[in-house]
Parts: sequence; C-alpha cells; structure tokens
Amino acid sequence: MANIDIYTVHYCPYCQDAKELLSRKGVSYHEIDVTGKRDVRKEMIKRANGRSTYPQIFIGATHVGGCDDLYALDEAGKLDSLLAEAKRS
Repeated sequence: MANIDIYTVHYCPYCQDAKELLSRKGVSYHEIDVTGKRDVRKEMIKRANGRSTYPQIFIGATHVGGCDDLYALDEAGKLDSLLAEAKRS
C-alpha cells in the first residue's frame, strides 16, 4: 500500500475532498490532524517547504501539495502512476 500522509484540520472542505478522492482510488492514507497542534503544524510547514494551507499531501517521498494539486494530478492522468510508484517503494 502506498505511504500517504495528509495533514488536515477540522471543518476543512478541501481536506474532505482530498480524502474522498484518495478513498475513491482505493488507497489508505495516514491522516495527521493539525487542529490546535502548533508543533505538528510547524512540522508540516517545514516538510511542505513553507506551504501552510490545508491539506498538505505527501505520497511516498513526493510532496503533492494541496487538494487542487491532487485533483490536477488526477485530471492529468498522473495520480495513479504516482500511487503505483509509491506502493513499490
């Protein structure tokens, strides 16, 4: 199974949309709820090279970015291959 981390906060429609797409793809993911956790938020921002919006998504070693980035990868036909590549790692 692909190693997927998704940093989220409560009541975030973009977080919900990203998780929904990943679920439709049939992959499991590790959700990291950042709500009220400053130390975890700092970790996310560092890992995401300064990006601080939600969600922040990582598939294997690849930082995908946010929800729009995830959907753009899918629309471009690149998400499935990224998921498959991460499974092999």
